[in-house]
Amino acid sequence: MTKRISWAELVPDGYQAVLGLEKYTSSKVEPTVLKLVKIRASMTNGCAFCIDMHTEQALKRGETTRRLMGLAAWYESTLYDERERAALALTDAVTTLGEHGVPDDVWDDAVKHWGEEGTADLLLAIATINVWNRMMVACRIPA
Repeated sequence: MTKRISWAELVPDGYQAVLGLEKYTSSKVEPTVLKLVKIRASMTNGCAFCIDMHTEQALKRGETTRRLMGLAAWYESTLYDERERAALALTDAVTTLGEHGVPDDVWDDAVKHWGEEGTADLLLAIATINVWNRMMVACRIPA
C-alpha cells in the first residue's frame, strides 16, 4: 500500500488539535489502561501503524506480551482486572458504535469503576485513538 497523503503536513493545525486531545487524555487516564484502550481500539479498526506504535510503547513500559495478545479476546480472559475490563468494554462499544450506541450496562459499569469524570476522560481517550486510527488508515500511513 502506498501512503496517500501526510495529513500532519497538509493540515498542521488539525494535527495539533488532535495532539492536544492526546496530551489531555495522557494526563488523565492511567498509562497502563490508556495503552490497553489504544491497542484494543486500533485492533478493532485495523490500524497497523497504531497497533505497532502502542504495543512497542506498552512493552517498553513493562506490559506483558501475554496481556497484549489477550486483547484480541479480552472478554474471555482473566488477565485483566475489573477496571480494565470496564474500560475495554467501553472501548469496544464506542469504537464499534452500533445502531443503539453504548449499552447501559457497559456505561454503568464504566461509571461504577471510573466515576463520571473518569468515564468522561476514558471516553475522550477512546474518541482520540479512533481519530488517530481513522486518519492513519484513510491516509495509509505505514507501520
